[in-house]
Amino acid sequence: MITFKAEIERFAEMGEKSGWTYVFIPQAIANQIKADCRKSFRVKGLLDQVEIEGVSLVPMGEGNFIMALNGSMRKKLKKDLGAVLALQLEEDTTFKILMPEDLELCLSDEPHLLKNFLKQPKSHQNWYINWLNSAKTEPTRTKRIVKIVSAMDKDWDFGTMMRDGRPRE
Repeated sequence: MITFKAEIERFAEMGEKSGWTYVFIPQAIANQIKADCRKSFRVKGLLDQVEIEGVSLVPMGEGNFIMALNGSMRKKLKKDLGAVLALQLEEDTTFKILMPEDLELCLSDEPHLLKNFLKQPKSHQNWYINWLNSAKTEPTRTKRIVKIVSAMDKDWDFGTMMRDGRPRE
């Protein structure tokens, strides 16, 4: 377990990451958690006294990473922009997101749908599944399954699916 302190920061303008609240993980610390890794990986541990597991470290180039802090994490931490966190992290090798049965059934209707889903990077598969699982009502969940099936039919990644239908600026 690696222990260090980091300040909570926020992106002003950073493409799809605009507005994200995060902590910066320098290359030297990231290498202690998972040596010579340049791709996203998951960690577990403590942020102050709040337990976390399955949280992604996102690569930012040059071997540096960030850990996004969503609203529920910040609420538990009772900290915001500029505050300093004490982090205790290690790689989370046990974290797995299971495909929901209803999604798997719909993707299994056509062989290419499931094949296109499974060839997505694991992070995109997880984004699809987390997005589906975050639906609060059954009609919303159904609409999301339809959108995922349609995206797999077109062999789209998660970002392309989410941008589909949005007005262009």
